[in-house]
Amino acid sequence: MAAKVTESYQYLSREELLDKAHELGAAYEQNSFSCSQSCVAALHRILGFPDILVKAACSNAGGTAWQLVGTCGGLVGGIMVLDYYFGRPFEHMSDKELIMDPNVNDLFSSQPIASLLFDKYIQTYGTITCANIQHQLYGRIFYLPDMQEFQKLEAAGGHSNLQKCPRIVGNAARFTLEILLDKGAVEIGA
Repeated sequence: MAAKVTESYQYLSREELLDKAHELGAAYEQNSFSCSQSCVAALHRILGFPDILVKAACSNAGGTAWQLVGTCGGLVGGIMVLDYYFGRPFEHMSDKELIMDPNVNDLFSSQPIASLLFDKYIQTYGTITCANIQHQLYGRIFYLPDMQEFQKLEAAGGHSNLQKCPRIVGNAARFTLEILLDKGAVEIGA
């Protein structure tokens, strides 16, 4: 059975709902930072999954832990939400023996769904890494643990310009919700 959107959003059309995901993702990024957590928070507002998933997404920002060497946090957050709906449950895992079904087969069935979001990133940005996306947006990268570098990012519109980091996160939230809808995990309407 598909999950329903939260009461506040259940009367929106598909396109309105996707626009709302983008709007919320961008707003959370603009006002709270953390690409991964902002993407997950936007989808949490619409879908109402447990708060703990939002907390667990906190440090996948600025690559990984602000080190610029990892995947875009928006993509990581989106995959976390996809895995919440399609990922392998703990009770199917084993530390005693290799079990193909449901254990490993669950893993294999979740990967193509996450790959859909990966593919949207490649189609849109040509990359999945924070550093490469930063370079596209600003013509350079910013080493975020250095407060002077963080201030330079902010001066370049990092979070205040809705066409910069907030747009990337808004797109991630929109792309993720689109996959959830297309795959039947989420249903629109009352």
